[in-house]
Amino acid sequence: MPIAPRSMRSRTVPLMSAALALAAATTAAPAAVSASAAPATVSAGAALATPSPTGTADIPHSPVGEQLRWLLAAAAALPIPEDQIRAHFSAGFLAQVPPAQVNEVLQGLGGLRLDSLADVTPTSLTGVVTTGQGRLQISMSVDGDGRIAGLLFGLEQREAPRSWAELDKRLHALAPRVGFLAAEVRADGGCRPVHAVAPRTPRPLGSMFKLYVLGATAEQVKKGRLSWDTPLTIRPELKSLPSGTLQDRPDNSTVSVREAAKLMISISDNTGADLLIDKVGRARVEAQAVRWSGHAALNRPFLTTRELFLLKGAGYPRLAKTYLSLDRSRRYRYLATTVARTPLTEVKPWNKPRDIDRLEWFASPEDVCRAYAGLSALNTPPLDEALSAGGAGLGLDPKAWPTVWYKGGSEPGVLAMGFLARDAGGRTYVVTALAGDPRAALDETSAEAELQALARGSFAMLARV
Repeated sequence: MPIAPRSMRSRTVPLMSAALALAAATTAAPAAVSASAAPATVSAGAALATPSPTGTADIPHSPVGEQLRWLLAAAAALPIPEDQIRAHFSAGFLAQVPPAQVNEVLQGLGGLRLDSLADVTPTSLTGVVTTGQGRLQISMSVDGDGRIAGLLFGLEQREAPRSWAELDKRLHALAPRVGFLAAEVRADGGCRPVHAVAPRTPRPLGSMFKLYVLGATAEQVKKGRLSWDTPLTIRPELKSLPSGTLQDRPDNSTVSVREAAKLMISISDNTGADLLIDKVGRARVEAQAVRWSGHAALNRPFLTTRELFLLKGAGYPRLAKTYLSLDRSRRYRYLATTVARTPLTEVKPWNKPRDIDRLEWFASPEDVCRAYAGLSALNTPPLDEALSAGGAGLGLDPKAWPTVWYKGGSEPGVLAMGFLARDAGGRTYVVTALAGDPRAALDETSAEAELQALARGSFAMLARV
């Protein structure tokens, strides 16, 4: 199966003790998954030159320092023999992340060089590393025996803006097309803007469209037409490409609505999204978009991830060109016939923008706020569990912000990030940033770190309103 472009992939690069906490990616997207999940895939775009492990930071002669020194050297001579991995990682870590997966993740990083260290203790540290995929933050901890018990690669945390003027300047530097909204969700479910940039202009969403799928699913549960425990059959024709893990499960096995929804949001599982669209019905997802969006017509037909992969990746631009030439009713028929009969094996990865203004899912920053407000009104434990599982490494103080929801999305030329956070006083805010460039792929690792910093600064400024 070809490597999936970032359009559908969770923007994550893992290694952590209790679970694979994936925090460097969308689409996109930062989340936690079980250790049985497939390793993170590598972007189809060109990687940076493999960095040398030699860096400028002074590594301490301590238990955690010695393990970091070993890891940097070992990552330069992959694969690491299994006996060495077992000698340096704790049994608890390897029960969650097997040795083969350690090697796969390190290979996906494309090299590892230490740039700086901070928050250093004898048993834990954080720092910044340069990888073949860009600059990332590293966190490492060791157990009482000095073995690695926790290892996480996440987005480099940048300084947050201190004013809306600074935020605007940094946002416009990211991409030629941007939209932004920081708003309070009122008790009546409306969004009260506090600061905005082109808030009513629709832009491509990437996997953030899954908010509408989640909303349509929760509505059907509320109406008694589904339950969170309803089984979904993973039929071969419903399988998509990564991000996610459900595509790797046996044909005709089952997954509950609850698990599919959680995977769809937390690791942006594409097959999970398509299973839910199939179960709920495309028409109901489209109706949900009408309730929450002023631009729902742009999302009809409401594409599945499999359909978008095929339109953009199978013999492009043949399928896409024909599809875009048709009126709406004929597009539905084309999806059900020609596109549905095209095998996924024909999809090839792409690393430049493809029809992002016409062939995507679309919403404005105001639409995204309405979707989050609607989900907040529908809130149930399974829904909260799904939306809280990611967080994108935003780093808000959990005492001040006990609830943080996240969904993002990306593909070449597209990056979207959206957060809902509720403070200790019960006030709810949504921050959404949409960036796009129809001519060139964005440097997603750098752009995501910047959008994350803008979102973190936005919540700090909202708290002072």
